[in-house]
Amino acid sequence: QVQLVESGGDLVQAGGSLRLSCVTSGIIFSFHKMGWYRQAPGKQRELVAEITSNGGTKYADSVKGRFTISRDNAKNTVYLQMNSLKPEDTAVYYCNAARSYFTYWGQGTQVTVSS
Repeated sequence: QVQLVESGGDLVQAGGSLRLSCVTSGIIFSFHKMGWYRQAPGKQRELVAEITSNGGTKYADSVKGRFTISRDNAKNTVYLQMNSLKPEDTAVYYCNAARSYFTYWGQGTQVTVSS
């Protein structure tokens, strides 16, 4: 059974930092591209950052220079370090694992940034 479990979401003031974690099981983690997506109320889910199995990264323009995605293959975990948070970063953040035709999602973790 595949599981992706996110944690680290919280209420934080603008300018603050958070680190999200996503622990996976049931997949060969090192073979998967891992991503963080977010969905704000009334908006579509959007890609925040992704990291390939080789460590290549990609970021949404809105988070470049503020967020950093990383992975620890030994711990089957992907992280999202979020700095200089803004109110517009408020959303539910979802972890995603993808390989070929398969994609898996976590249940999400709420990030709320107050102004």
